[in-house]
Amino acid sequence: MRVRVCESKELARGSKRIVPTVAGLVAVFRLMDGTLVAIEDRCTHDGAEIASGEVEGDVITCPRHGARFCLRDGRVLSPPAYEDLRTFPVWEEAGEVFVEVG
Repeated sequence: MRVRVCESKELARGSKRIVPTVAGLVAVFRLMDGTLVAIEDRCTHDGAEIASGEVEGDVITCPRHGARFCLRDGRVLSPPAYEDLRTFPVWEEAGEVFVEVG
């Protein structure tokens, strides 16, 4: 299922949007290099939201217990998490940002 996130111009470099979907909350980020990435807004360590965590480059740190993940592919980079984040295809089309969930 394709979900509209926002207009492209509303998602500046270094910013994010949280969107409700049938798959739960999805966090869409535009990294500083302009790349769009989308993850489930749930840390795999204890289920807490993760989108409010600190982002450095393409790495996000969970604000609750400090687990780190790669935003590009969801890979866990440090404990206490040991499962990767769920990621979603995200793209721009006709001046809008979309994410595919299912």
